[in-house]
Amino acid sequence: MVYLNRIYTKTGDDGTTGLGNGTRVPKTHPRIAAYGGVDELNSVLGLLLADCPQFEHAEWLLQIQNDLFDLGADLCVPEAEPEPLDENDKGDTAVVEATRPPLRVVESQVERLEGWIDTANERLSPLTSFVLPGGTPQAARLHLARTVCRRTEIGVLQLAEFEQINECVTWYLNRLSDLLFVLARCANGNGAGDVLWEPGKGR
Repeated sequence: MVYLNRIYTKTGDDGTTGLGNGTRVPKTHPRIAAYGGVDELNSVLGLLLADCPQFEHAEWLLQIQNDLFDLGADLCVPEAEPEPLDENDKGDTAVVEATRPPLRVVESQVERLEGWIDTANERLSPLTSFVLPGGTPQAARLHLARTVCRRTEIGVLQLAEFEQINECVTWYLNRLSDLLFVLARCANGNGAGDVLWEPGKGR
């Protein structure tokens, strides 16, 4: 259970912030940018749900929002081998709490997205060109979420270039962007309202 009592602490006034393992890093650190992107993506989905409360797949998006908090928690704690408990510490509640395994995204969460993609995609006809972002307000917001998701995935991959991360995080974001694309087509009359790219049309 998370308990938040005080919102401002002033500890970040020096340009640093604390990770889930207690270490402090600059707010410009790629790890902060990575889970900041996850937070932005979550907010975009929240805006979609607020503006389109009757969205057909609202329950899916609510589950995804919860999953995205899992992703943020995962990225907030660097991958590391847990320190073995000293025999004298095993009865110390504070020590046990501090050494509890961090929350990690798991493959079943990725597989759930894959199932949703397959289910939603069954309603759609094959594409003959790329889709221009837009259409209905729901579809436009889903396309916006898709692009934020892609950018967030890139940020996580940039972090992974020099720090170890849970690969399920990148798998999840990759599948999520695909799901958001499919849902945008569903929101455009199952693809009937998609506006297709016409290469060179404006030349």
